[in-house]
Amino acid sequence: MPILQQASANATALIVPDLYVQIVPPQNLVLNGVPTDIIGIVGTASWGPVNQPVIASSMSDYAANFGPIVARKYDMGTQMATAVQQGAQNFRCVRVTDGTDTAAQLALFASGTQTPLTLTARYTGSYGNQISGAFSPGSQPNTWRVSISLPGLAPEVFDNIGGTGQTFWQNVVNAINFGQNLQRGPSQIVVASLGNTFTITPTTSLFSFASGTPGSDGAGNVTAATLIGEDVTPRKGMYSLRGQGCSIGLLADADDPTQWVTQAAFGLSEGVYMILTGPSGDTIANAVATKQSAGLDSYAAKLMFGDWIWWNDQANGVTRLVSPQGFVAGRLANLSPEQSSLNKPLYGVVGSQKSGSPGTAQNSVYSEADLQTLFSAGIDVITNPQPGGAFWGVRCGHNSSSNSATNGDNYTRLTNYIAASLSAGMGQYVGEVINVSLFQSIRATLTGFFQNMLNAGMLGSTDGSVPFQVICDTSNNPSTRTALGYVQADCQVQYLSINEKFIVNVEGGQTVMVQHQTLPAGQIGS
Repeated sequence: MPILQQASANATALIVPDLYVQIVPPQNLVLNGVPTDIIGIVGTASWGPVNQPVIASSMSDYAANFGPIVARKYDMGTQMATAVQQGAQNFRCVRVTDGTDTAAQLALFASGTQTPLTLTARYTGSYGNQISGAFSPGSQPNTWRVSISLPGLAPEVFDNIGGTGQTFWQNVVNAINFGQNLQRGPSQIVVASLGNTFTITPTTSLFSFASGTPGSDGAGNVTAATLIGEDVTPRKGMYSLRGQGCSIGLLADADDPTQWVTQAAFGLSEGVYMILTGPSGDTIANAVATKQSAGLDSYAAKLMFGDWIWWNDQANGVTRLVSPQGFVAGRLANLSPEQSSLNKPLYGVVGSQKSGSPGTAQNSVYSEADLQTLFSAGIDVITNPQPGGAFWGVRCGHNSSSNSATNGDNYTRLTNYIAASLSAGMGQYVGEVINVSLFQSIRATLTGFFQNMLNAGMLGSTDGSVPFQVICDTSNNPSTRTALGYVQADCQVQYLSINEKFIVNVEGGQTVMVQHQTLPAGQIGS
């Protein structure tokens, strides 16, 4: 009585008399949407792996992987911190350097040029200069304990290391580099290597990397081009975010307009909404001319005007200017993809270059002419007030496209969401036999996905009609094409529009005749 998976045996060529049970998988594949809250950030840091995407969900995660926020341009932690304040909590962080970064290093128990052991920070960067530790007697007799610590990371203790001479120092290296057991794995702070003299015996002592060879961040010559990186193996910079599932991306403070189109192209290829920024202190006229000269006109990129934001950097105890990218990216990540950033509160903003620094008397606001010029050119801006009140927010909710049918945040994010979801789930139908059942299954899967979006309020229509249609049958799959292995599904999806221009008509006056509508008992209205 064999139990078989469907199509694993030829059901027309069975010889042995028996009961054959075939497991038939569900005919209609259930398609689940992909996450739309993942933000990819590329920038500099004082610690951590270089050109490798690292998952982080909070600032404590960031500190453990990349060290503290640094008050300088291109700092990745600054952008993540402003995004976290908007509710974002799903990041892919990529650290870049200018190639001059070095790792901190310390020779232990050194006597001149002789040392039995050298410790090197696991990663390059100045944060490694804060590594410290101690040698002390172990828990067991005739053994030693090595403790290593770095602010923001859990202290590491390697206990009961025994031996004499070179054997002892090799045991220290092995304990640090390979760990001692499941509970005490390899060090995540340093890498150990044998020195050149092994007759030196350890003593109870403290050590600090501050007295060794200092590490450097490699951030002094970073540019927007550095953040862009290279799309060759191994990938660098922005291209390290390929395949990471990011729905939103930004290159920290990359205000070089010659790199905008490259970012937009990456956004198109990966389905990532790239948040761009103009240079700090830009003028409206220059911003418009620069965008036109750069040739940026794409729904894949959102260009923020160079009116940078005053932000209270609590980590460094200063209020400083930062680019608007993190605020916008964090706000979008914390919205469903059919929503717009328009008229949504931003948190942590204490001023802008236009409004003046905190504590100053300046209180400039954008005129209608200013906003019209920016928005007509496909440039968005953070302002206060908003249509909904006196709070900071994104004032337009548009991307950089000049096409009014595709220039909304909602178009970019919803289109990318649908495309990514179909790409992630519909591939299971490849390799199946082309027949009526396949057509039915494809239609059912796509229809179910769009129906779920409708039920969630992500799709809709003003007249209550069904806002989607799926065609996958012989009408768009003639035998001349299916004979070549082609199957086509045609989907039409109507998006919800965003109320951008709300017009309220008021007719008032002593001669106005008000016509009241009679309502059923219990209802109030006119």
